[in-house]
Amino acid sequence: MTATPDTAVDRTEVVEKDRVVIRFAGDSGDGMQLTGDRFTSETAAFGNDLSTLPNFPAEIRAPAGTLPGVSSFQLHFANYDILTPGDRPDVLVAMNPAALKANVADLPPGGVLIVNTDEFTKRNLTKVGYAANPLEDDSLEQYAVHEVAMATLTMGALAETGLSKKDAERAKNMFALGLLSWMYHRPHEGTERFLREKFARRPDLAEANILAFKAGHAYGETTEAFAVTYQVKPAPLPTGTYRQITGNTALSYGLVAAGRTTGLPVFLGSYPITPASDILHELSKHKSFNVTTFQAEDEISGVGAALGASFGGALGVTTTSGPGLSLKSETVGLAVALELPMIVVDVQRGGPSTGLPTKTEQADLLHAMFGRNGESPVPIVAPQSPGDCFDAALEAARIAVTYRTPVLLLSDGSLANGSEPWKVPDIDTLTPVDPGFATEPNAPDGTGEFWPYLRDDDTLARPWAIPGTKGLEHRIGGLEKADGRGSISYDPANHDRMVRLRAAKVDGITVPDLQVDDPNGDAELLVLGWGSTYGPIGAGARRVRAMGHSVAQAHLRHLNPLPANLGEVLASYRTVLVPEMNLGQLVLLLRARYLVDAKSYTNVTGLPFKAEELQDLFLSYLATNSITGELA
Repeated sequence: MTATPDTAVDRTEVVEKDRVVIRFAGDSGDGMQLTGDRFTSETAAFGNDLSTLPNFPAEIRAPAGTLPGVSSFQLHFANYDILTPGDRPDVLVAMNPAALKANVADLPPGGVLIVNTDEFTKRNLTKVGYAANPLEDDSLEQYAVHEVAMATLTMGALAETGLSKKDAERAKNMFALGLLSWMYHRPHEGTERFLREKFARRPDLAEANILAFKAGHAYGETTEAFAVTYQVKPAPLPTGTYRQITGNTALSYGLVAAGRTTGLPVFLGSYPITPASDILHELSKHKSFNVTTFQAEDEISGVGAALGASFGGALGVTTTSGPGLSLKSETVGLAVALELPMIVVDVQRGGPSTGLPTKTEQADLLHAMFGRNGESPVPIVAPQSPGDCFDAALEAARIAVTYRTPVLLLSDGSLANGSEPWKVPDIDTLTPVDPGFATEPNAPDGTGEFWPYLRDDDTLARPWAIPGTKGLEHRIGGLEKADGRGSISYDPANHDRMVRLRAAKVDGITVPDLQVDDPNGDAELLVLGWGSTYGPIGAGARRVRAMGHSVAQAHLRHLNPLPANLGEVLASYRTVLVPEMNLGQLVLLLRARYLVDAKSYTNVTGLPFKAEELQDLFLSYLATNSITGELA
C-alpha cells in the first residue's frame, strides 16, 4: 500500500534547525549545478537567507567518473542573516565514487551522507583508487549513510514515458532534488514551472524530469530509511521585494542602472572568458534599456571598442578575467591619457596564465594598481558580496563619469557564481550622475576655441565633448597633451605637470571614510579585508565574539584611492591582520603607504576562506596579544 502524505507526516519526526549546509556532488554531466540552483531558488522563494558556492571543473567534459570531473554545489541557508556558503556540509549527496572521495573529508562526524549506489561499480571504484567499496566496509561508519539506487528508481518511475534508458537516467538529479526537497520542506511549484520552460521544445523531457522529481519526493515519504525531516524557518529580512541573484547578474543590473543614473547609453565590448562571460550574456538581454553588447574577436578589440564608445559619448564597459586584463593593459593606459570614462570589470580567477579558470583568487590587485607602462593611476573598486556587485557597478560608473577616468572593478569567481537574496532597489532612489557634456567653447583667453584639457577646479576632470558638436572639434591620442590646449607636447615641464595632474585627480576622488565594526570599542586586533573575504572574515569575527573576545573588523571597497581615515584607523590598533586570497598584495601596499606592520594571512587554494579557519587564526592572534601585553 502506498503511504499518503498524511501518513508520512505522522511517522516522520520534524526537527527544527537554525541553519543547514547541503552539498550536491557528482560527475560534471550529472547536473549538480542545475540541481543546486533549483534548490537555491526554492529556498529563496521560501524566505531563508542563503549563500552558495558552485565548484566545477574547467574542462567542458572531464573523463566520466574521475576526480577531475567532479562538480559540486554547496548551499548554506538559515533563519538568520548569514555571510558564507558554510565551511562543512551537514548533508552530502554523492552521485558516484569520485564525488564521495573528493568531498567526504569535509563531512563532519554524524553528517548525513546520501549515496547513489548505482554508480558504485567495480570499474568506477577503481577509477578513483578505492580498493574496496566504502559502502561495504567500515570506512563510513561515522556518518549517517543512506544508500539510494537513484538511477534505478528514476528509470523505474519513467518506464512508461517512452524515453530511452539514457535520457531517463539523466533525470536522476531531479530525483535527488525531489528527495532533498522533501527532507527540508522546500516548495516545488517553481521547479515544475522552471522545467516546463527549460524544456518547452521537448515537453516529454519536461514531464519526465517533473515525474523524476516527484518520484524522489515520494521515495522520501514512503521509505523507512528517513525517519527525520528538517525545517528551517524563513529569515526576518527587512521589508522589500527580494530575488536570488548571482554576482555576475547583480553587476550586470548595476551597469544597466548606471545607464539610468547617468543618462548615458551603455556599451559593452567584451570577449568571452570564464568567469566573466555571464555578464556579456546577461547584458545582451537588455537592449530595451539602451544597452548595446559587442562580442569582440579578442580582448584587445573588446576594450578598444569600449573606449571608442566612451569617446562617442556612451558609458563604455569591458569585462574580462586575469589573462584578458593583461591584454587590455595598453588600451587602459590609453584611456588614462585620453581621460575618458570607462569601466573595466575584472572577475578574478586563479592564475597565472590560464591558471584555474573556474576557481577564485584575489591576485590581480597589484596588476590593477600598476599593470600599465608609465605613471597611469586608475581608481579601483571591489564588491564584497554577490548582491553588492550591483552597488559596486554604480560606484564605478559615478567615479568614471565624474572624474573622466577608467575605473577597474575587481570582482572574483566566488562572487560571480555565488548567490544570495538581494533586495531589489527602487530605481528612482538611485543618485543621479550628470555627465556634464561640454556644449560650448571654453578657452580662457577669449579666442573662442575649445580646450579639451582645461580642468574642473574641484574634480580636475577635463571636459567631455561628443564628437561632431559644432565648435568643439578637438584631437586626442596617446601622445602627451599640452595642459589645457590638448595639442601634442614634448615639453619636459608640461609632461611632469600632466603626470602629476592625472595622479592628483585620482587621489582626490571622494570616497567614504572606512567604517570599523568594533562593538565594544576595546579590541586590540583589527581584521582588514577587501572583496569577497568580507563573508568569511565577518563569520569568523562573529564566532570569536560569541566566545567573549573582542575583535574589530573593517572592509575596503575603495582600493585606490584608499579612504582618507585609513591611516588613523590602522594606527589605533595594536595588531592589524589582513587575510587575502593572494600572497599578500594589500599588505604590501599598506606597509609601503602607512609604515604599519600589518600581518598577512594568505590562501591561494582557489577556494574561499572558511569561517572556522579564520576563527582559529583570530584566536591565535588574540592569545599572542594577551601574552605580549602581560610581558610588557
